[in-house]
Amino acid sequence: MTTAREIMTPDVTCVGARKSVLDAAKKLTELGVGALPICGTDERLKGMLTDRDIVVKVLGVGKDPAQVKAGDLAQGEVVTIGADDGVEEILRTMSQHKVRRLPVIDGHTLVGIVALADVARALPDTTVGDLLETLSTDY
Repeated sequence: MTTAREIMTPDVTCVGARKSVLDAAKKLTELGVGALPICGTDERLKGMLTDRDIVVKVLGVGKDPAQVKAGDLAQGEVVTIGADDGVEEILRTMSQHKVRRLPVIDGHTLVGIVALADVARALPDTTVGDLLETLSTDY
């Protein structure tokens, strides 16, 4: 069984919940990624911040990205996956919550991110097609 730990991107960089969305956008650009985990001062995962969140929830409604805090965009309970969970569980969680990236947790520690592309490389083509169809219905 392939696990999240085996297909994840390790060494994840968090954006602090108290950092501005502008700082987060610069970090996204610097790292060449589309999403960052939001971590609190306690180093616990508070949410995920995506480039889409910045455009839709900040820029698109006329807010100043230098004034909005990354933590303000964290919504509800964070959807995560355990480091030792298999690809079937990853697939089920992504489909159920309609997310394309999952923070990977080992205990209470963030150890990586599993993206849709990581799952796609680990699954048969037909299963990946089903996942893409499920995730694309609301976009």
